[in-house]
Amino acid sequence: EKTNGMQFLTLTITLTLTLLLTPPCGGFLAPSRSFPLPSSHKSRAAMSSRASTASTTTSRGSSASSTDPPGTITLFSPSKINLFLRILRKREDNYHDLASLFQAISLGDTLTMSLSSTPSFTCNMAGVPLDSSNLVLRAISLVLSRTGHGPLPLSVDLFKRCPAQAGLGGGSANAATAMWGVNELLGRPAPLEDLVEWSGELGSDVTFFLSGGTAYCTGRGEVMEPLPSLEGADDVKVRVVKVGEGLSTPKVFGALDYGGMSKRDPEELLREFTSQPLTSVPPTSYVNDLQAPAFSLLPRLSALRRRLEECGFDAVMMSGSGTSVFALR
Repeated sequence: EKTNGMQFLTLTITLTLTLLLTPPCGGFLAPSRSFPLPSSHKSRAAMSSRASTASTTTSRGSSASSTDPPGTITLFSPSKINLFLRILRKREDNYHDLASLFQAISLGDTLTMSLSSTPSFTCNMAGVPLDSSNLVLRAISLVLSRTGHGPLPLSVDLFKRCPAQAGLGGGSANAATAMWGVNELLGRPAPLEDLVEWSGELGSDVTFFLSGGTAYCTGRGEVMEPLPSLEGADDVKVRVVKVGEGLSTPKVFGALDYGGMSKRDPEELLREFTSQPLTSVPPTSYVNDLQAPAFSLLPRLSALRRRLEECGFDAVMMSGSGTSVFALR
């Protein structure tokens, strides 16, 4: 979509099975696609196969498509937004301690894994690495190594919908999905607790995507406290808009002004979101310490946020390190 010469990728998503189909603000943000959230709006990678109604759910909550042949599993890989993101301090190892409320959303990718005599890895999105540096393949190797299993001949296809460098955790979700999927194909040699423990080796956000959809994350993001679904989340619709450019997370952290960060206590923010309906949380509680440095690097983001606020959304904020901005109504 182009507006005043500015091009955006606009996605309408939900926290429920209800779809938002009517564009706000005179059509400025007319949706390009809409996505329902899987049953019970769960985050865990294998909670749904292709967000499909044709799925068979086990007692652990994993789902495989009823049409999948033996030795094949098709999984939904959700993305996330950060309802608040506080950067607490820079550590001696050059990572940062943070405190953030993560929420899974219905925009996501599809990962299909099959036992095959001709191993392969394919992806529909240009620019995604297809070698061993890819997080999906690294995740598979990690589970095989930790469970003492030898090489497993797999045909893996990743169908991407979540844009890259958006602050939506798409790559991290893919890694968590792959961990879950290969563990299922192996007959579940590892309990969920082990997958959660191992996931931190792949990236700070990977752990969240083995949660139930809502979690308070600390440390680098890998210390996860699962939370129940937020009250009133079923009534909230989310619009995600991404500018064409991306920003790398290290670049955004490099532009961080430590003196200009929020002084809000993350525990206080957490109480704001968990003690009342989501629709009652004041806009001032949507805090992201990475928003200001990202805006300084890419002023278009600030302009985009103002335009969304003018559309009358209840809350507007950048997700993660950007460059997507989400709006709630």
